[in-house]
Amino acid sequence: MKLPDQEKAAQKAAFRAMSPAGKLDHIWTYYKWPILLGLIALLILGSTLHRQLTKKEPVLYAALANVAVGSDLESSLTAGFLEATDVDSRKAEVYLYRELYLSEDADQLNHEYAYASRMKLMGAIQSQKLDVLVMNREAYDLLSESGYLLELDALLEADPALAEQTAPWLIANDVIVSDNGLDWTLGEAETHEVVTRSECNGIDLSELPLFQKAGFEEPVYLGVIANSPRLPAALQYVQYLLEAR
Repeated sequence: MKLPDQEKAAQKAAFRAMSPAGKLDHIWTYYKWPILLGLIALLILGSTLHRQLTKKEPVLYAALANVAVGSDLESSLTAGFLEATDVDSRKAEVYLYRELYLSEDADQLNHEYAYASRMKLMGAIQSQKLDVLVMNREAYDLLSESGYLLELDALLEADPALAEQTAPWLIANDVIVSDNGLDWTLGEAETHEVVTRSECNGIDLSELPLFQKAGFEEPVYLGVIANSPRLPAALQYVQYLLEAR
């Protein structure tokens, strides 16, 4: 309801006559909800702007599968790559999936963890947000058999010098071409037949300087995901790992 001009003037005069504390109390009593809502809106706006201004664009998505690394090696695998390739770390990052556990023989205690890790990994691959993996032999075998790893001979053809540099560390593994396991389980096949082929789809990192000093007790491998949309960055990453100290 609109107040008469005379009443408005009286209220203004009364407000001016109040002490500073009284004015604050009056404002809070009558306007606290608009003030609170305005502050909330400002906080949301500020938070949104901050996220947009500080958001980093991943130049590469990497994962650690069945491999634990210390802070120094993790820094080398992420920030070290950006520094080596002159990428501004304030605007870009190597996004790292940590502590993935892949196993076909997980015990009861680790079964849920292994299942969750597999789902996370498959989701990242399907959304094309995974490019390279550092992994142990068990994870390497599982991912190779499933056909998730890129054949590296074809990838390295684009850079003959890097192909020659990588050659001593390249290794082959089995890839399942066909498996009638479901038909065999359902009784629709007399024997269980699995057809595989060998593909060069891994790099043995164990003897490289960056990984030697990390003190791994078992071999460690690098694989490139077959559907990666960032293959040039993956090639740069391979070269970086070969040369990093």
